[in-house]
Amino acid sequence: MRLLKPLQYYKDKYGTALWGFNKLFLLMEKQHNRGHDGVGIGCAKLKMPLGQPYIFRRRDSDKDSLASLFRREMKRFNKLERAKILSQDEPETIKNKFDFGGEVLMGHLRYGTSGQFDEGSCHPYLRRSNWPTRTLMVQGNFNMTNAGELNRQLIERGQHPVFGTDTQTVLEEIGFHLDEAHTDIYRELRDGAQRGQELQEAISERLDVGRIVGESAQSWDGGYTICGVVGNGDLFVMRDPRGIRPGYVFQNDEVIAFASERVPLLTVFEEEPEAVEEIPPGTVITVGHDGKVRHTEFHRNEPHSPCSFERIYFSRGNDPGIYQERKAMGAALVPQIMDSIGGNFERAVFSFIPNTAETAYYGFMDGLRLHRRQQVKEELLQAAQEGKLDDGLLDQLIMKNWPRGEKIAHKDIKMRTFISQEKGRAQLVSHVYDITYGVVNDDDALVVLDDSIVRGTTLKQSILKILARTKPRKIVICSTAPQIRYPDCYGIDMSELGKFIAFRAAESLRKKRGEGALFDAIAKRCQEELAKPEGEMVNAVKAVYEGLDEEEISREIAQLVTPELTDWHGEIEVIFQTIPNLHKAISGEAGDWYFTGDYPTAGGIAVANRAYLHWHQGKAGRSYDLPL
Repeated sequence: MRLLKPLQYYKDKYGTALWGFNKLFLLMEKQHNRGHDGVGIGCAKLKMPLGQPYIFRRRDSDKDSLASLFRREMKRFNKLERAKILSQDEPETIKNKFDFGGEVLMGHLRYGTSGQFDEGSCHPYLRRSNWPTRTLMVQGNFNMTNAGELNRQLIERGQHPVFGTDTQTVLEEIGFHLDEAHTDIYRELRDGAQRGQELQEAISERLDVGRIVGESAQSWDGGYTICGVVGNGDLFVMRDPRGIRPGYVFQNDEVIAFASERVPLLTVFEEEPEAVEEIPPGTVITVGHDGKVRHTEFHRNEPHSPCSFERIYFSRGNDPGIYQERKAMGAALVPQIMDSIGGNFERAVFSFIPNTAETAYYGFMDGLRLHRRQQVKEELLQAAQEGKLDDGLLDQLIMKNWPRGEKIAHKDIKMRTFISQEKGRAQLVSHVYDITYGVVNDDDALVVLDDSIVRGTTLKQSILKILARTKPRKIVICSTAPQIRYPDCYGIDMSELGKFIAFRAAESLRKKRGEGALFDAIAKRCQEELAKPEGEMVNAVKAVYEGLDEEEISREIAQLVTPELTDWHGEIEVIFQTIPNLHKAISGEAGDWYFTGDYPTAGGIAVANRAYLHWHQGKAGRSYDLPL
């Protein structure tokens, strides 16, 4: 976020010079869904006097880190105010004495896809220098599939990168190009008449941050939205060429703000949807220390492949577009559900789990009601033509056999098991949910909508055991996402192939058919593909699923997730969204590589092949290319 007015303006108009700091907290709170492993905030101050610090950072990975971090900063502010070191009535004192009283404010919520789960892995990352124009602070929403290759490039230049996260690699790559540009400008100016602060100001004026960052990204393979600030106050935000990771921007005459989702900007700044725009893929937006906004294209003409899991699950559902798309995903499941329950609404109860599936559930129920209304209409017309329309038939058609929705499952613990750390996960998932008793009969089919089924762990260890307590004749689990068959490597934490329930089902089916030798052949093919140039590599993992139809895999998944129960022996069925229906539900292009194996970058194909080899060799851990 970049404030475009002096702090005095916000004090006069809004009653506080901390307007920007407060907005930063609200933006982060509205995006708390994007990470629970830690937080970080940063600030850069413009035109600070010599000898005074100009860039600041705080990070926290403790429990409730977002609230505790801002609480601590406000305690520091209040302490300074009580000591009369700063004053709300003198905004300039706030800028000079409060670390987060500057014009450029950054915030990041982290969930770990690589690195450690500690404060040192939280963004923003900071690269200090006694030159403001070489100081750099960076944060982002990204994974680089070729981090190992990027580290090798740094080493070949003579650098000493610290391995562990691709964030450090990105910071050092941008920092290298920033240093190069800075040195070129300095050498050109040093023999002139300019000295001291004038020289620093001249370098600041000539730095082209958009070009520098664009050059840094030329060797990156991955999905990313990255922002950063140079010590002189030049701010940049960039988005990957295929638009895999999301990014939005809002601007008025007071502020320009960026976020990973549209709705936080709408809500925090109280604006209409048309006021917030999507950051164009392959573009760097810069806001100079002079406040001027510039767009620089650094990569063109790549197919648009936004992550569909943002629409299915990850982003908050109150975005107007996402809300309608999730409803459409739910409605698209109606034909499959009607087949499953034999069209008998009287002997079916419909619900959803977890809370993120609620929006799709509304669309699902709308679709069921529409289906039933069409049935009633056709039967009424037929009865009228045959002269059989009477009160009894009207009661039967209109008053009975309508979809019945109930709140069956309740999430007692506010915890995202999908992105929680592996340690202790099994113990957590079995105690997340409880149920509503007395609303399901023993001759009912209990149909429960889920947004996605990744590992099947929560289904087997928790959800199905709890749902079985209602004693229905049948439990049907419906996923608004198709079968997740391949790893993700662009930001969503799904990279271990052997943990996917769809992959395990395919493995089980192959072995039942006596085709176990296929897995060795695929491993050999993966090794061969990884030895090829990146433009020639193909996804060898697709052979796992060749010859297996979706319904066959779904039936096997149902067998694998069925828990051992002693007091209920009903049928369990698992239904998945079809890929064509997913594309119909989502407006515009949608990346579907986790379902189809069709990756938008060469690095994604390499990760898929490497993930298979890791599974085949019994290696645990993520399959990103971090080591040398």
